[in-house]
Amino acid sequence: MSAGAKRRAAVLGSPIAHSLSPALHRAAYAELGLEGWSYDRFEVDEAALPGFLSGLGPEWAGLSLTMPLKRAVIPLLDEVSETAASVEAVNTVVCTDDGRRVGDNTDIPGMIAALRERGITQVESAAILGAGATASSALAALSRICAGEIVTYLRSEARAAEMRQWGKRLDVEVRTATWAEAAEAFHAPLVIATTPAGTTDSLAPAVPERPGTLFDVLYDPWPTELAARWSMFGGAVVSGLDLLVHQAVLQVEQMTGCAPAPLRAMRAAANGAMARRCTGSDPSSR
Repeated sequence: MSAGAKRRAAVLGSPIAHSLSPALHRAAYAELGLEGWSYDRFEVDEAALPGFLSGLGPEWAGLSLTMPLKRAVIPLLDEVSETAASVEAVNTVVCTDDGRRVGDNTDIPGMIAALRERGITQVESAAILGAGATASSALAALSRICAGEIVTYLRSEARAAEMRQWGKRLDVEVRTATWAEAAEAFHAPLVIATTPAGTTDSLAPAVPERPGTLFDVLYDPWPTELAARWSMFGGAVVSGLDLLVHQAVLQVEQMTGCAPAPLRAMRAAANGAMARRCTGSDPSSR
């Protein structure tokens, strides 16, 4: 694909106005010299997804997907990668030159890359706070770097059963515990928090004096009370912005065929967009 070719990509989801993906992908295109490339955002829910996909022309290179589309898109694709199939979640669709649509999950390798950047390539045990699609992706990432037990802390037995099923599917040892026991998670060398904003705030006072590593998948607002407390005691913290950047790097490489993608430029774009959001000076970055 020539640098001046007109190609399109976009992020889809509902809600989508908050997405930072356009800032990251556009920064990558600029750094790579892909002048004919554009990246937009579209408000698309599950009902509208089939129609949106059927209307894509040959100029489309790929799509980034956020909630609630990661599972809904699977039956609409021609192929799904082993990684995405392992957690039944697709966040990346690549439109091939022969018209096929291939789904992948860059959240899982993105988590691993974000941890590797902090020097974490292997842990003896780990804990996950929460359930759902992000928690299953975290479990899949841990299946590759955790040598021992993974404990998940959840609010309902239905969610606990679901996480145990994911463990069997991913061939990892998973033990479930109640949310009332969640403070125990902080003694694990690696804790991955996958819960919505505010959920872990009440747990912050329970952070021990010498915590390990916290991977909090949130990035807005930031820092969370848990992340702030963790940092105060000297623990390493990986943020959702780190995940966002690393999974987007992999998306850019797949959609454009240009590797390596410009990690530094994409991180700078993400940090800049977050700074403008915090000051309210750039509504378009939301």
